[in-house]
Amino acid sequence: MGEFDVIERFFKRPERQLARAAFVAMGIGDDCALVQARPGTQIAISSDMLVQGRHFFESVDPQALGHKALAVNLSDLAACGAKPLAFTLALALPKIDAAWLDKFSSGLFALSDQQGCELVGGDTTQGPLNICITVLGEIPLQNGQSQALLRSGAKPGDDLYVSGTLGDARLALEVMRGNLQLEDAQFQVARERLERPTPRVALGQALRGIASAAIDVSDGLLGDLRHVLKASRVGATIRTDQARAMLATQSALLTALANPGVPTDTQLTARRWLGYVLAGGDDYELAFTAPKAARAAVAAAAASAHTPVSCIGQIDTELGLRLVDAFGAAVENHFPSFDHFE
Repeated sequence: MGEFDVIERFFKRPERQLARAAFVAMGIGDDCALVQARPGTQIAISSDMLVQGRHFFESVDPQALGHKALAVNLSDLAACGAKPLAFTLALALPKIDAAWLDKFSSGLFALSDQQGCELVGGDTTQGPLNICITVLGEIPLQNGQSQALLRSGAKPGDDLYVSGTLGDARLALEVMRGNLQLEDAQFQVARERLERPTPRVALGQALRGIASAAIDVSDGLLGDLRHVLKASRVGATIRTDQARAMLATQSALLTALANPGVPTDTQLTARRWLGYVLAGGDDYELAFTAPKAARAAVAAAAASAHTPVSCIGQIDTELGLRLVDAFGAAVENHFPSFDHFE
């Protein structure tokens, strides 16, 4: 089986050609895909790469990997408030494994169909397993102004929110590395969050015109939030008791905190727990800011998107990022976020 056989068998779906959305003028099968932007809209574009050994283990379920490869890109669209339209896939494979490709494409297309995001092109080659997806989304214009959520709009006095839960993916990773012990049921909850993240696409769109700034949390909350603070030229204060409570919403995991039945060096201590929440990475939640006057609108947007959100702090005039406890006392910040080159 050759390169074009792989494309034809696993990634070109003839039954989708007739159902193709109106914005896709030409999909797979030519030198370029042709996408027609609707009047009064902008096209949002983002790319992400997943490399075996860096972003995922060799043993990962290929169906879960197909899901995650697209999910991490959709998370970027969500952070901009964009509606998914289409994507391209560049795939390097050590060898052609039909069973692996069948599962991978199944996971990829299950999420693609759920989000109405069409595969319109890409490339395949031989090499170490590497998955690169470029996704296209649509953002409306209102009176000629883009409705995109950006990193640069946070204002002093804004509330700071995060969607869903944080830290679960890092929990799973530490168990898989042998650095932490969890009961199997707890581990499976965390592993699902690591391998099958939920891109908050509906929430991103619901927050247009409400949130002042947004970013997706992929490398850890603190590290990603700093990008917002830098772009907006502001600072922030995070209540660690509010942030820590986000992991507690996965109630089964709370029982693993300092469990006397496991060795000390593999216990989920309070300090380790907080580190996973603040800097664990691979969460693919949204961190966003909004004026205090918009609290009811934020709650309504979260409800409409069926996604819980938590207010964990506020934006400050003073530059820098501060952590405080429930009583306002400073908490030492020794929680480095993920960096690809460190």
